[in-house]
Amino acid sequence: MDPTVRVATAADVPAAADTLRAAFRDYPFTRHTIGADDHERRLLDNQTLFLSEIGIPHGRVWVAGAADGPSEPDAVAVWTTPASTGIGDVFARLAPRLAELAGDRAAVAADTEAALAPHRPTGPVWFLATVGVRPGRQGRGLGSAVLRPGLAEADRTGSVAYLETSLPGNVRLYRRLGFEVEAELDLPHGGPRTWTMARPPG
Repeated sequence: MDPTVRVATAADVPAAADTLRAAFRDYPFTRHTIGADDHERRLLDNQTLFLSEIGIPHGRVWVAGAADGPSEPDAVAVWTTPASTGIGDVFARLAPRLAELAGDRAAVAADTEAALAPHRPTGPVWFLATVGVRPGRQGRGLGSAVLRPGLAEADRTGSVAYLETSLPGNVRLYRRLGFEVEAELDLPHGGPRTWTMARPPG
């Protein structure tokens, strides 16, 4: 059966954040930018903060689950959109808390953002902030399913979609969805190779 996909609400934040925590437990980017001590708690709090303060109120969040599975989401996609307003001010307000969650990687995280900034679009864009599928539920089409609504909205509004990934296997997945690599760089302080990718409106 096809996955069920729906728009997330504030009530979904705890379960969605836990799905993202599990999905990103060993992801090279977050391992590089979030402290190793009590890493999963830091990662969970980071995802909770982003969902509750950015994704839900200022962007768009979709969750997906197997049609015959539990009601808690197996996949989550979080976007900011051309209509997102005020997120610069929100990020500035959240900066001290995000630095606290990064722990001893705070300076690394700041340098990583500075390295990526020149490659990010400056015009209106659907920015895929994060997408993750819970381990054990992968390979069932959940990742593609939870991404499709955002891609459809980008197409409907004539907007570019943009993302960043630090896994080579993801590059192949995103190419199948219409993205192309725009830049490839090694992140500072011995960080992972990262690809920036964009998809024109279809």
